Amino acid sequence: MDSDTLTRRAPLRLAACSAFGHTDAGRVRRDNQDRFLIHAGLNLVAVADGMGGHAFGARASATALECIAAELAARPATHASADDPDATVHDAPACAMRAAADALDHANATLHAMNQRERLTPQRSMGTTLTGIWQPPGSLQLISFHVGDSRLYRFRDGALSQLSRDQTLYQQALERGAIEHLPPRNVLLQALGPLPSIGPVVEAHSWLPGDRYLLCSDGLHGEVSHREIEAVLKGVKPHGIDAACRHLIALALDAGGKDNITAVIVCFDGI
Repeated sequence: MDSDTLTRRAPLRLAACSAFGHTDAGRVRRDNQDRFLIHAGLNLVAVADGMGGHAFGARASATALECIAAELAARPATHASADDPDATVHDAPACAMRAAADALDHANATLHAMNQRERLTPQRSMGTTLTGIWQPPGSLQLISFHVGDSRLYRFRDGALSQLSRDQTLYQQALERGAIEHLPPRNVLLQALGPLPSIGPVVEAHSWLPGDRYLLCSDGLHGEVSHREIEAVLKGVKPHGIDAACRHLIALALDAGGKDNITAVIVCFDGI
């Protein structure tokens, strides 16, 4: 992990974009279990929201980000899959998606092993959400990966789209039409750590010059509306993404700041 990631005061330059992140404990919780990563060498950006009490939650989110970065650095997406080393057809996006999925599996296995060593049950274990985007070397596509309820948004052509789907009981109930007795919003169906296997979502996206991406924890999207987020991203320029991140954090704090809040904005060249 870039040791300067959490203290940087100016946007960091990646291959085809600039990125900046900011995090805040909020107005209610004393500790901040959110972590984010901006890794220029890997063209990797990710947000993790830890759970399990401060000692475990912060450890889980930091460990997951370190695992993802280490795995992607050790296994370039351009290499053939270890499961098919003699493959004659090279599908770069598929290889990259597999590399990202393997990295998530490794992070989950690492956290799950830590829980077992601590003799923690799934209900009390450490865990974390994790949402990220990665541009593999030489690729014109972005690989997104997602576990839990941190979110990935894209602002393009004047409109904000949510690219990730919350893996929560609340979202599941909405999709099933069970709106009379909705469960709490924060009950996760997927997280890294509590269980030996996960069901992540890994996708490939084509980016365009001018795209702006937002990665955030639920402390932001749970307090700030889609319309408000869209209005902030609409006015973002590459040199102003630090101010935009802080503006989003301020909106969440003004709305109550009941949870830790993290926002990372990635701005691709062209605006």
